[in-house]
Amino acid sequence: MPANPDAEGVHVSTSQLVALEGRARDLSFVHKAKSHRLLAGRMQSSMRGRGLTFEELRDYLPGDDIRTIDWRVTARTTKPAVRVYSEEKERPALVVVDQRINMFFGSRRSMKSVTAAEAAMLCSWRILGSGDRVGGFVFNDERIDEIRPHRSREAVIGFADRIATQNAQLNADFAGTSSPTALDAVVERVTSIAHHDHLIIVISDFDGHTAATRDRLLRLSAHNDVICLLVYDPFMLELPQSGDIVVSGGNLQAELALRKGSVRQAIDRFARERGEELRAWQRELGLPMLPVSTAEETAPQLRKLLEQAAWRQRRR
Repeated sequence: MPANPDAEGVHVSTSQLVALEGRARDLSFVHKAKSHRLLAGRMQSSMRGRGLTFEELRDYLPGDDIRTIDWRVTARTTKPAVRVYSEEKERPALVVVDQRINMFFGSRRSMKSVTAAEAAMLCSWRILGSGDRVGGFVFNDERIDEIRPHRSREAVIGFADRIATQNAQLNADFAGTSSPTALDAVVERVTSIAHHDHLIIVISDFDGHTAATRDRLLRLSAHNDVICLLVYDPFMLELPQSGDIVVSGGNLQAELALRKGSVRQAIDRFARERGEELRAWQRELGLPMLPVSTAEETAPQLRKLLEQAAWRQRRR
């Protein structure tokens, strides 16, 4: 993918990521089951037990704990009745952040890699503020860094430092080999850890996605809450009508003659077909696939997207 060193946000520092803490406080995330907020607090378990939240009154059944009997209702109805409570259950979160060379592209405001880093920290701060443990994975073309979930500012700052370190290594002179399979590799790592009751947020442009990526996300979503943030640059959807540009992926360069209609149409068709394929995951799998543009501030976009997702979920 090409790199544009003229983009305003080429790299991001740990201090910049830490400074996003205040902007994360009013984010509200969707939950697919009983709560309509995904990151806004403890998840409500489907298990029944002696928790803090009253669920219902029902007739006494053999084997029920006699301590759950509501004696007032029993006396009034002359039938034994029990009070049922729902338990609150902790839900650790894993934030997956793509920092491969394909993310080192931006036509305005910032690179995709910077937008992904900002989105990751906004989510991480919000999760921590809700009282849940948060960790994640930062991956590039050569390695995967893992941060186990913890409930502390130090852990989130450590996560920010890992993101900033990989982000700083991205440059237009990249001499390594791009790794489309890295996305599948990191999702497989997540699958080995998040067996159930996790919140998983994947932040990427999903370059190199395959049928295996789709299947792994489907398996993850069967027992966890999964959100995909699709980072994109609007340049691919708003190509100029004239001129040529040189794109680079490090060692390789290519010139695109945008003055030719056939070239513009081919690029436009590729971008739109790829976007439609990813949006189909939302329809087919029920996975929120939320598009985040590099051309706008990240926090307001997340707020708007998550509110819209919550509204769609309430209507289901």
